[in-house]
Amino acid sequence: MRRGFATIAAVALASLAAGCGSGGSSSGSSAAGAGGTSSTATAHTTTQAGFQPDTTPKFASPAPSQPVRSGLVPIAYRNIAIAPDTVRVKVGSTIRWTNYDSVLHNVTSEGGPMRFASSDFGENGTYELKVVKPGVIHYESTNFPATMNGTIEVLKG
Repeated sequence: MRRGFATIAAVALASLAAGCGSGGSSSGSSAAGAGGTSSTATAHTTTQAGFQPDTTPKFASPAPSQPVRSGLVPIAYRNIAIAPDTVRVKVGSTIRWTNYDSVLHNVTSEGGPMRFASSDFGENGTYELKVVKPGVIHYESTNFPATMNGTIEVLKG
């Protein structure tokens, strides 16, 4: 009986040890050597997680009642989010994105009347864009597209 309990305990501990360190994400790297075999932990993590995170941006639309702004319009990148994530502005306004996070962000348009893409900018870095054509501009930080995307509705003055 003691031997049976010891065997069950050993199997349970081995099962727990095999699952340790897998927090549901994987760096995608493998411990493949010259023989081309991959790490069991990477395969286990992928199988156990069973899903891929959705990185598709979901762009919101400004409410029709949202005020139309002009001049310098600030947008903050803070806590891997954008505030405000929707704005309505007049043609000729300047949008200024400021990064308050300690990680790199950028601003890349995803359509609309103007195409633009900044390089990555760090904490307290900024990117400015003067909007000169009416229409709807969807943009994102390509480093975090699922959580950092926004919409600018540009209206004729």
